[in-house]
Amino acid sequence: MKALQHLNKYLAKYKWRILIGLLITVLSKILALKIPQIIRQSLNVVEEYQQGKITDLVLVKKELLWNIFIIIGVALLSGFFTYLMRQTIIVTSRLIEFDLKNEIYQQYQRLSLNFYKKNRTGDLMNRISEDVSKVRMYVGPAIMYTMNMLVLFIVGFAQMLKVDVKLTLYTLIPFPFLAISIYFLSTIINKRSTIVQQYLSKLTTFTQEYFSGINVVKSYGIEKSIIKDFDAIADESKEKNIDLQFANALFFPLMVLLIGISNIIVIYVGGNLYVENKIQIGVVVEFLLYVNILTWPVAVVGWVTSMVQEAEASQARINEFLEEVPEIENYSNESLEIEGKVTFKDVTFTYEDTNITALKNINFTVNSGETLAILGNTGSGKSTIIELISRLYDVTEGLILLDDKPIKELNLNEVRNQIGFVPQDPFLFSDTIENNIKFGKQDATEEEIMEAAKNAVVHENIIDFANGYKTILGERGVTLSGGQKQRVSIARAIIKNPKILIFDDCLSAVDTETEERILANLEKISKSKTTFIISHRVSSAKNADKIIVLEEGKIIQQGTHNQLITENGYYKNLYEQQLLEKEI
Repeated sequence: MKALQHLNKYLAKYKWRILIGLLITVLSKILALKIPQIIRQSLNVVEEYQQGKITDLVLVKKELLWNIFIIIGVALLSGFFTYLMRQTIIVTSRLIEFDLKNEIYQQYQRLSLNFYKKNRTGDLMNRISEDVSKVRMYVGPAIMYTMNMLVLFIVGFAQMLKVDVKLTLYTLIPFPFLAISIYFLSTIINKRSTIVQQYLSKLTTFTQEYFSGINVVKSYGIEKSIIKDFDAIADESKEKNIDLQFANALFFPLMVLLIGISNIIVIYVGGNLYVENKIQIGVVVEFLLYVNILTWPVAVVGWVTSMVQEAEASQARINEFLEEVPEIENYSNESLEIEGKVTFKDVTFTYEDTNITALKNINFTVNSGETLAILGNTGSGKSTIIELISRLYDVTEGLILLDDKPIKELNLNEVRNQIGFVPQDPFLFSDTIENNIKFGKQDATEEEIMEAAKNAVVHENIIDFANGYKTILGERGVTLSGGQKQRVSIARAIIKNPKILIFDDCLSAVDTETEERILANLEKISKSKTTFIISHRVSSAKNADKIIVLEEGKIIQQGTHNQLITENGYYKNLYEQQLLEKEI
């Protein structure tokens, strides 16, 4: 149970709720165990009347009637305490589930971009949902039923020893076999539970990926092939679940068998003692009642053990991610107001997952309020520069300065809060257009939202929709065209009014006329901001204060538009080619 030790802090947090729940458990089970004693007394009274030890029939009937009322009262009180027990312990387990999910989600937020490249979304979702649900069973039902079992065993066997030691010892004969069986079965369940959760992650990942890419699946007409692959994974998952349930299924019959043996021992040994007049008939019945009252707790040992082993396996999977150290850490908590000057000094960067060196000895400076355009072929390292400015990665070699201070020494949250980023592949949430734009500024007014949309030249498109800005977008903004998604993403960045604006090839899906309108608006908006524009088009770069051209991670050209069109090289060739395309 080493992995489950992570939950100790939550058990300590809710210790008073748990202790009250355990106290109520003790009271409810002590009351429940009073019933066999009352029945023993009742049967003994009847036996003594038959033997002539008691002659007053009225007194016997009166005592039996009184005992019936006591049994009913004890049962009702025990039931009420059982209700309170579930209200405390099970509700506490839900609170711990809530806290654990928040802890995992916060860890997901802290982890670096590289982590998400290495792990699949389906697996991440499975650990925060299915695995946490398994863990909740440990802090709720498992604790509750374990306490039930312990109280019943301790109180029950204490009472049995008090009544007759010899008969109690005979009754305990099957229990060593029970302990050995539980040990071996629990080991098997732990291993099989881990495998089951791994296959569930595979299944979740598979379905999540193909639901997200359903347009590709349908376009290529490969539904049958996908269904076949899904069936294969589902069948494997089914077989692993059957293996697990086979082990789980052995518990209950085994418990019932051992309890049945205990019953036979009580009847045989107790019957002989009764025949020899060493005990009364009420004692035999009391022992039978105790053994059968203990049947459920003993049977539950298997279920609880199974729950604990499954929770252990699930918590171990959760701990893998909770123990993951973010590659990008915040080393400062100081408040920060940046000006926007960005300097790259001998920056080299290699992607860990692919071992590709995307940037090689990059040097440039962009002063506050200036615009830098970055051009180059696909894979030249353009987007990597942007990712380094946002500190999604840290440099392999060299230094990045923000306002002449190493970016690693600045408050990461403050830096990112003052950057407006429009990615190459815009991501929109399954929410209203209004809320997608407000994502950049949560307290934005309706006028600010509309102004941002107008500057991004998407306002006219939005008001044509039936619900306007209240239009609900499909997953990842599938309701909109590629160009509309890009422009909503631009509106989301500029409404933030950041010190640094970053546009990563975000006009590739719009026509030339719309591009020119957006660029004209952005030129006005970005006058006091440091702006980075990544593009394949000269039209997006020509008004920039500085232009750099990348090739295989190196700067091969830099200067202004007027300078570069007079030099032979990539920029001049691209300019002439795109000028010719425009004329045609």
